[in-house]
Amino acid sequence: MAPPKNINLALQGGGAHGAFTWGVLDWFLEDSRFSIDAITGTSAGAMNGVVLASGMESGGEDGARESLESFWREVSQQAQYSPIRRSPLDKFLGEWSLDHSPSYLFFDVMTRFASPYEFNPLNANPLRDVVEKIVDFDKVHRCSDIKLFIAATNVFTGKIRVFREKEVTLDAVMASACLPQMFQAVEIDGEPYWDGGYMGNPPLYPLFYETKTPDVVLIQINPTERREVPKSAREIVNRLNEITFNSTLLRELRAIDFVTRLVEEGKLPDDEYMKVHMHRISAGELKPLHASSKLNAEWSFLTHLRDLGRETARDWLDRHFDDIGKRSTLDLRAEIG
Repeated sequence: MAPPKNINLALQGGGAHGAFTWGVLDWFLEDSRFSIDAITGTSAGAMNGVVLASGMESGGEDGARESLESFWREVSQQAQYSPIRRSPLDKFLGEWSLDHSPSYLFFDVMTRFASPYEFNPLNANPLRDVVEKIVDFDKVHRCSDIKLFIAATNVFTGKIRVFREKEVTLDAVMASACLPQMFQAVEIDGEPYWDGGYMGNPPLYPLFYETKTPDVVLIQINPTERREVPKSAREIVNRLNEITFNSTLLRELRAIDFVTRLVEEGKLPDDEYMKVHMHRISAGELKPLHASSKLNAEWSFLTHLRDLGRETARDWLDRHFDDIGKRSTLDLRAEIG
């Protein structure tokens, strides 16, 4: 039997849509042909990453799969107490969005006129309780098999901070997922942090400097391209967020393409510069989902996204497994052109 192929995973953030990533990870962990060298993640991607690492240290691949399911089930159970839920009209129309939910519409308007320091002075965040309950950070720190990189944005400097292995704490994960319209900045070592997606969703460069694995599988849940002009105020805000959260990713992909071409042309020594093989797993079915569905934590929706992730990962591997370790399957020049 051939030894497993090494891969690095890059996990985007995207609220409840991170359950799609859960499905992809679940399939990869079930498939014995892979060994995960490192994970870089932001927001929901950071949460998936630490949950996987904690579970992996407890019980290997099966332990990681169990931890991921426990995490998302707990997210759903916590959401049962939230007033922000699908309306009867949304359910009747068969939509996963919350666009007709009075509580969501009220919350959406409130975040545009008041800060979380005003409408959430106690800084309540149920997700913090979920992560603290599911993740054993001592096990995360002991998980030597997988390197872990979690991104957050420094509010003072506007620069990215990447938390590595033993720096990855509960506060670091919550900082990585701290949307400033919803939560107060997370203070770490006297510095305030917001969502890492503003400066890296997710950051790729730690994978090149701190691992020797050339294959990077990007699990992308925020679409780069939409062939329609947003018309409503909510659609415009959603598209602006997608562009913002993908901008740093596109810059890194452009840099990868530039270095790759120089290596291929012999202008850079291949023994000093790694030729990166970029891959991407994404699903067109995520595009039609409205931005409000990122707050929908119903178990039926989360498992729908999980199943979609598993199916997408399986189909992608059927087509591209032989390419891993040999070549990129993501056309970088088309992506950045």
